[in-house]
Amino acid sequence: MRAFAAVPREHFLGPGPWKLLLPLRRRAVKRIRKRRSPRTFLDFYRTTPDSHPRHLYDDVLVGIVPERGLNNGQPSGLARWFEALELKRGDRLMHVGSGTGYYSAILAHVVGPKGRIIAVEIDADLAPRARANLAHLKNVEVAQADGTKYEPGEVDAIFVNAGANHPCPVWLDSLAPAGRMIFPLVTMQRSRLRGPRGLMIKVVRRDGTYDASMVSFVGIFPCIGAIDPAEDKLVLDALKRRDYKSIRALRRDAHEPDSTCWLHSTNFCLSTAAAQ
Repeated sequence: MRAFAAVPREHFLGPGPWKLLLPLRRRAVKRIRKRRSPRTFLDFYRTTPDSHPRHLYDDVLVGIVPERGLNNGQPSGLARWFEALELKRGDRLMHVGSGTGYYSAILAHVVGPKGRIIAVEIDADLAPRARANLAHLKNVEVAQADGTKYEPGEVDAIFVNAGANHPCPVWLDSLAPAGRMIFPLVTMQRSRLRGPRGLMIKVVRRDGTYDASMVSFVGIFPCIGAIDPAEDKLVLDALKRRDYKSIRALRRDAHEPDSTCWLHSTNFCLSTAAAQ
């Protein structure tokens, strides 16, 4: 809470007015659907009446590139996920999909001056903005790179801020013992105009094993390089099961699927059995 209070959101979003992605009432959704012209992401945004920063301090998503559905995320959701990471002062964290840097700055405040944030952004337009916005923070490093392949070295935590239908090996390999990761497990087959949908999954590295659990539901922008068409149907089928709370472990060993496999893929398995 202190981090959210200390970091000025307007510093990271450019001059207003801003486009806010607000929940739509059913009548508004029906009205949009009845239009003869094709629907676009912009149909779901509302422009602030002026450039006063007060509009950014409600629990709202703010369009960064609204025509692509790319937003600065909803504070309540990000706060919940950061809390699940169990961050400590001095932690080293990789933030995949840092956008313009707002939530990287909040994470930097949480881990403190002796901690380290590696903010990774692949977009050629957003990465320079993040670098400029975060230049005043000595404990933040910005890398314009593919977050699904970037090797940060050993880190205490990883926060993936874009949807994936599988955990990338470099993420799991980079976690220190007792390291924590939060990533959005999503399917593109539910995307429509509001983006991929799925679950936020927490992974904790143990001695040679990984605990896993569901944190929340999520709708989010897809992560370039972490959407494998071959995995998508498997994720969709697993989400249809609805027994999300039964997930207890992430397995990387080769094994035949059995009744404990909540989602069984070639390179990973989310299991309902405790890690062994």
